[in-house]
Amino acid sequence: MINPFLEWIALLAGFLLVALGSARIGTVFARFGLPKITGYLFTGLLAGPFMLNMIPYEAPPRLLFVDEFSLAFIAFAAGSELYLPEVRGQLRSIGLVTAGLVLFTFTFSLTAILFLADKIPFIQQMDSMGRLAVALLVGAILVARSPSSAIAIVNELRAKGPFTRMALGVTVLMDVVVIVLFAISSSTADAILTGVALNPAFVLLLLMDLSLAVGTGYLLYRFLAWGFSLSLPHRVKIALLLLTGYSVFLLSSALRTYTHTAWPFEVLIEPLLVCLIASFLLNNYSPYRLEMTEILHKVGPFIYILFFTLTGASLELDLLLQTWPIALALFFVRLAAIMSGSFVGGVAAGDSMAHNRLKWMAFITQAGVALGLAKEVAVEFPMLGNEFATLIISVVVINESVGPLFFKRAIKQVGEAHTRAKAAGFDGVRDVLIFGRGGQALVLARQLERHGWQVKLAWPAKEPAPYQPDNGMQVYLFPAINAKTLQSLQANRADAVVAMLSDAENYRLCQLAYEHFGTELLVALLEDRSNAPQFRELGVLVIDPRTAIASLLDHVVRAPSATSIFLGLDEQQDVMDVELRDPTLAGVPLRNIRLPLDTIILSIHRRGQLIIPHGHTRLQLGDCITVLGPPANLETVALRFEAGSP
Repeated sequence: MINPFLEWIALLAGFLLVALGSARIGTVFARFGLPKITGYLFTGLLAGPFMLNMIPYEAPPRLLFVDEFSLAFIAFAAGSELYLPEVRGQLRSIGLVTAGLVLFTFTFSLTAILFLADKIPFIQQMDSMGRLAVALLVGAILVARSPSSAIAIVNELRAKGPFTRMALGVTVLMDVVVIVLFAISSSTADAILTGVALNPAFVLLLLMDLSLAVGTGYLLYRFLAWGFSLSLPHRVKIALLLLTGYSVFLLSSALRTYTHTAWPFEVLIEPLLVCLIASFLLNNYSPYRLEMTEILHKVGPFIYILFFTLTGASLELDLLLQTWPIALALFFVRLAAIMSGSFVGGVAAGDSMAHNRLKWMAFITQAGVALGLAKEVAVEFPMLGNEFATLIISVVVINESVGPLFFKRAIKQVGEAHTRAKAAGFDGVRDVLIFGRGGQALVLARQLERHGWQVKLAWPAKEPAPYQPDNGMQVYLFPAINAKTLQSLQANRADAVVAMLSDAENYRLCQLAYEHFGTELLVALLEDRSNAPQFRELGVLVIDPRTAIASLLDHVVRAPSATSIFLGLDEQQDVMDVELRDPTLAGVPLRNIRLPLDTIILSIHRRGQLIIPHGHTRLQLGDCITVLGPPANLETVALRFEAGSP
């Protein structure tokens, strides 16, 4: 007979191996514009008992602790998304749109389940009250949104504006509301399914359950704040957070079992609500917000891989094939509810009608919380089990597949997307636009000209250049910083833009070059280093004169010979960046390319990655290659990479 513990270890090891493959498959799905979680679910389904049986039927129930660790984490993540200072400015709009969405989605979904009950296999035999219990649970879960998906889209589009702030505020608030609503619905459903009368005594019991959840959440917050205050290694704090969340599930289950046996009524403390409250309080009323966010960001990808892979393996494929028409019907019912609720809420808040007509596009996505609640139902209500979870997961997959596409379209239609424009191709001449108002700009312009760059020096018209440069370089006076100015200076041909004005002017210039012309190289001279993060979001190379001088002196002291080359003090040596455009050199190892003997390839930049090359390094089209050598030979190298042969 096989030792049960060894059998459990074997199941766990097999599941972890599948999870490793799931991570890779999720990445492949992302390349095709699909959510990673869809890839994780697909992998779990593929490896599950209905297909490859790598995760056998008995595995998900015996790996329940993975679900509970993950559910606690998802609740912590949902609570941490609601940061009060970020939503105060639009509280009226956010509150009314949220209320509209909750009311319409819950009502429409509940009604749809009651109407379609005879078509859903696992509730066909239930009486009317049992069907009502299931409808309450479905209605609560379909209210959920996906903050992670919404935030990912906002970051991808660099979206900013009132519509985006409203959409994020509502999406985050909805995840808080849905867990509270689920706690109420699950308590009510539990009472219905266990035969407890829905009378004033039940209302008092429900209030007691919610009060206990709030109190437990506060105690958990105090415990976590104490733990975060200790000087513990980062990994210990991660373990503390996960173990604490798991303990809440164990406590809730133990209390429910004990009261069901020993008392005439059952006490149900919703563990998701407890974890959410603790996270919300820690995020808003403690100094550990950033540390908590960092932990959630670091651990999240691993938790989601495990959770969604196991969820996929739990899907009842035979039931999925039977209920997909029901899932599709629920998708359209939910869509109609979102359209109605967001429009009514927006009108009540006095929002722009143009925005009200598009709001629904922002609220279709669903992911972690909805799936977590579906799994929670399978845990808390064994009579519904995986059949219930399979139906909900089917709806969530549809919502998560089409929702991001609609949200992207809405942001673009309201004009709040700030993506990088497609850059024009290299025309054979290195062009640079320098915006400045001092001697530094003139010196930089002369140096770049000496290195073969085509330079345009732009000067604010309100501060005319005191003199024309003695080498005949033309200074262009511009009246204002806008897209028209950059267009008149032929910014679409510029390979680089250097901004040497005030920080506000520099940021505006870089933003225009990024969004309208897709300029590859943006450089800005900073006045205040605290402004650096907003520049880095655009991929701007920022130069802080104070730290730059200190760093330069440090390098001069430690490596005077190398530093003199980069400063141009050694006239016999120079450095040049060359882009590989000759397709005949793509895939050729460096050792097979004939270059002048006194030139050295220092580095290769490839799709944002720095590569330190060796003889076996193979080049790829678009590589930016940094070469050191005599100036005359650097031109030979440039010609070789642009149109030469190995």
